[in-house]
Amino acid sequence: MEFVIKISQFLLSLSLLIVLHELGHFIPAKLFKTRVEKFYLFFDVKYSLFKKKIGETVYGIGWLPLGGYVKIAGMIDETMDTKQMQQDPQPWEFRSKPSWQRLIIMLGGVTVNFILAAVIYILMAFAYGSVDINANSIRGGYAISNDVLKEIGLENGDKILAINDHKIEYFSDIRKYILEAQTMTIERNGSQQTIDFPVDFLGQLSASKSKGLVDLREPFIFSSFQDNSMNAGIDLQNGDVLKTINGQKAEFFDEVTPLLETYKNQNLSIELERNGVLISREVRVSNEGTLGVITTKSMKALASAGYFDIIRKEYGIGESVGVGLDRFVSQISSYWMQLKLIFSPSTGAYKGVGGFKAIFDIFPDTWSWETFWRITAFLSIMLGVLNLLPIPALDGGHVMFLLYEMVSGRKPGDKFMEYAQTVGFFILIALVLFANGNDIFKAIFG
Repeated sequence: MEFVIKISQFLLSLSLLIVLHELGHFIPAKLFKTRVEKFYLFFDVKYSLFKKKIGETVYGIGWLPLGGYVKIAGMIDETMDTKQMQQDPQPWEFRSKPSWQRLIIMLGGVTVNFILAAVIYILMAFAYGSVDINANSIRGGYAISNDVLKEIGLENGDKILAINDHKIEYFSDIRKYILEAQTMTIERNGSQQTIDFPVDFLGQLSASKSKGLVDLREPFIFSSFQDNSMNAGIDLQNGDVLKTINGQKAEFFDEVTPLLETYKNQNLSIELERNGVLISREVRVSNEGTLGVITTKSMKALASAGYFDIIRKEYGIGESVGVGLDRFVSQISSYWMQLKLIFSPSTGAYKGVGGFKAIFDIFPDTWSWETFWRITAFLSIMLGVLNLLPIPALDGGHVMFLLYEMVSGRKPGDKFMEYAQTVGFFILIALVLFANGNDIFKAIFG
């Protein structure tokens, strides 16, 4: 069932993005009286799952979910149909239109992608508001869950003050800036220090088997006993906060777990805080190094216990526009930065490039509209930015040649465009194979 939910979100998001992107080409083409011969969701290699001709356009659904396309008459595109180009130009063909009209048609797809992402962020701000954690309020620092970060020098309990020149005001700021980190300013045991990140940080991160990066430290707060717990008769109450184990500090799970491992099958003394008062209890550790208790996981309960302050904001329609556009601009800037790092071999960021499985994996296995729209907005930005790359098989390649034509006054020949499209197609196939090959490699070798 979890797989069905994930694949449903993945296909719905992909289909929505493809259809709207292609509509971005289709609508201006029709406005400029340019014939559109095909409008397809997914590729129809050899055959279609569905097709129907309405007017001069065949609308269909292909079987290969790697994208979609509109086939515009008089244009050399990914279909590589050159028969029409051997005939005299017709007034309804793409090649017969003024360069400024052709430019608008080619930019239509990415324009829709960016508009869609901005609209989603605006509507999400209005519908869901925002929830974050005040970084200055976090008690006990952060949990470092990735081995690469530990090797760089981070430790559990460190408080992150800044990444590069970005001051960390909210917990979400860490995830926003850490992938482009060159330096990190932390506070450890009351003193500040700066940690330098290696140039190939992203490459190391991609090659690492560790999951996660920086998380909130989870305090050990008692909730209830597990069934048949050996400690069930001991006076422990909901909300009791563990402080020490045999006199050693043990407030957070990253402190508790290794200590319990050393006391398997033994009795020990623990100290807890209850309503501001310290109390002591004797407990038994199981063969597995556990106490047989259930701890509090609720963010609300942890906030009430004073471990951090949750910041909740709701926005009116006017405020939502500003907040949504800020998120949109921030995401585009972040993705451009990541793309720049990917194309810089020294960073090793290319090792983290993923294909369709990587995209599939970011969807949760439970249905959440808020998460669905957040991921869809990000993928829309990603699709828009990637399509602007100056590769002939992509929109950016067509735009590059159109700008050359508009500046020089000379139109590239049809034969040149055919060769360029072929080269671009092979470059695109190579990129797709590389990205999806990374997915396969990670799945096999972890």
